[in-house]
Amino acid sequence: MSTSTAVRLEHRFADALPELSVPWQADEAPAPRLLALDDALATDLGLDPAWLRTPSGLGFLTGTQVPDGARPVAQGYAGHQFGNYSPRLGDGRALLLGELGDVDLHLKGSGRTPWSRGGDGLAVVGPMLREFVVSTAMHALGIPTTRSLAVVGTGRTVQRETGQPGAVLARTASSHLRVGSFQLVRATDDTDLLRRLLDHAIARHAPAAADAEVPALALYENVVAAQAQLVAQWMLVGFVHGVMNTDNMTISGETIDYGPCAFLDAHDADTVFSSIDSGGRYRYGNQPLAAQWNLARLAEALLPLVHPDVDTAIPQAVAVLETFLPRYEAAWTAGMRAKLGLGEDADDALVTALVTDLQALLDANHPDHTGFFRALGDAARGDAEPARRLVLDLAGFDAWAARWLAAGPDADAMDRVNPVFVPRNHVVEAALTAATAGDLEPVRELVEVLRAPYDDRPGLERYRTPGPAGAYVTYCGT
Repeated sequence: MSTSTAVRLEHRFADALPELSVPWQADEAPAPRLLALDDALATDLGLDPAWLRTPSGLGFLTGTQVPDGARPVAQGYAGHQFGNYSPRLGDGRALLLGELGDVDLHLKGSGRTPWSRGGDGLAVVGPMLREFVVSTAMHALGIPTTRSLAVVGTGRTVQRETGQPGAVLARTASSHLRVGSFQLVRATDDTDLLRRLLDHAIARHAPAAADAEVPALALYENVVAAQAQLVAQWMLVGFVHGVMNTDNMTISGETIDYGPCAFLDAHDADTVFSSIDSGGRYRYGNQPLAAQWNLARLAEALLPLVHPDVDTAIPQAVAVLETFLPRYEAAWTAGMRAKLGLGEDADDALVTALVTDLQALLDANHPDHTGFFRALGDAARGDAEPARRLVLDLAGFDAWAARWLAAGPDADAMDRVNPVFVPRNHVVEAALTAATAGDLEPVRELVEVLRAPYDDRPGLERYRTPGPAGAYVTYCGT
């Protein structure tokens, strides 16, 4: 592939739901410069990485040179932001360029749209590279996520607290349908439009639901199950999303929006990283309940399609919603079983007791989350000191470890699920600061480390070491 004419962007969302989008074009990029590119993802998408590095390819990645027949749109959606309903959100600085096969190609930072609400619609280098780094890490960890294809510097200075270099992120997802998409349509009382949105979501994410007795309920059950699994995976690796608004919860069950996200250093259920989450609504330990709350809002939006009589529809939807926490607990417990190296033959009651007691130990001692679980692999091999020295309650750890070791944990299996490397907050910040100043090498090195999170390699100790103690704050970058 050498030119954009060889790329075919479909426009299934724009065709099926024109009421939920506005045809739009990206702002010009005065001096585009490629800052990051996932070559393997590009190849998987049928795009030539060499072409993407050319001026024509950069035009494609910034939305300024789209293929013939493409119909870029800014999507509309509503959402609850920190519990407060906002009826008109939408892609205020983003564009859906179209679908490449089964995935969306979407831009962030491409300029103002009718949904911008007074914002400039632009993005800057640091937050866009943060999404590239963290979404790459999440994919390597096996966690469902939107994928970052590229970050392109625009050559434009964007005013935030100070003038900063502008950038556009190109990302992919199986779709960008959100809980907020359904909320927007439900508010219109247009049942036909709501049904077309349901049909589009089912076709993309749950085809079997089309043949169910109540397709809306079948899709809802699919979303509940996917989100329970997703949030359990977040919790297992110590990921804090930071802005779990309903417009940031996908119907696909993929992680979306890497603004104020970060990973735990010290294990603490009350950890908050987001500068705007003053009440701790989306703190680490509250993420399962926040997800359940969001799913209740999706149920409300779907009620007219569950049953015409709301008094009949509500208990049916509630019955599905009530499966969320059991599904989450099952997924989380299974993940903890794997992290502790205990196979299916281990007694369930013993595993439950070990997990419960370990959780209490972690909550009381606040060890480095990633380092502790990886060090348990050493303990399973006979060297408990690396894990032991991360806790203050040595007697408590020793008593727990004796019971756990008696169960015969598999150290090699543990190493396959307990990462050595996650995006350490201080390392990410240093790399983004360097990139903003023009030095991209630290970001490149960090991304390469994170692509193989389970492989311990010599000389990379600084990537596995937690940062200095103290509050770490992240920002949305808008």
